[in-house]
Amino acid sequence: MSEALYQAGGGIARIVLNRPEKRNALNAATILGIKEGLARSAADRDIRVVLLSGAGSDFCSGADLAELRRIASKGPLENIADARSLGDLFLGMRGHRCPVVAAVRGRALAGGCGLATACDLVLAAESAQFGYPEVNIGFVPAMVMALLRRQVAEKRAFELLTLGNVIVAREAMALGMINAVFPDASFESDVEAWVNGLAQKPAGAVAMTKSLLYQGDNLTFEAAIEAGIHTNAQARTTEECRRGVERFLARKRAND
Repeated sequence: MSEALYQAGGGIARIVLNRPEKRNALNAATILGIKEGLARSAADRDIRVVLLSGAGSDFCSGADLAELRRIASKGPLENIADARSLGDLFLGMRGHRCPVVAAVRGRALAGGCGLATACDLVLAAESAQFGYPEVNIGFVPAMVMALLRRQVAEKRAFELLTLGNVIVAREAMALGMINAVFPDASFESDVEAWVNGLAQKPAGAVAMTKSLLYQGDNLTFEAAIEAGIHTNAQARTTEECRRGVERFLARKRAND
């Protein structure tokens, strides 16, 4: 049985962590399965949104500690290679041409919270829980810091990472970690409506927006404006932009 399932249709690629008996804990096979799903969706030009979720009652409980203990007993090169695999997954999510959306029901803790944080957008059920409790076992949520400090204030990031507290969905949204909270009873249907709405947006414009937004992390203000100039010029020459402008002007003429 695959530890990350893949299904595509209606412009949406669905990647489902499939270790419900382990609360979808991340191991090498799960990480590889997510990477393969991302690669398949990137190659499919019909895909506009990638939706990441977990089978069962939890999104992801974090790293599989049994596997972590086994690898920790090996040498530094093996440990760096294992850590790099997760880091490469985060980079792949950031570099994917489509928005990657996490649908979080239940617990998203430690590496599972990092996986959600690495997504472009996060939708959560009312009862969902988020947190980085690694400090409680003497571990460090190291790679996710690069993501978290871009999403919440520095002092709140420090608090989350060093106290290891678990917070509820509403508090996570107030901090800027997630985008929307839906009632538990209607979570699946609310997520479907939300991502279908996103999938209807012009795919080229969304892809360019994602690329430029994250490119700005490494640019000065002046360089970011220059990059924006080039993206602006590129976007206005696309067929989808031409069609969108014509539709807008036609509606305006009809209403005048």
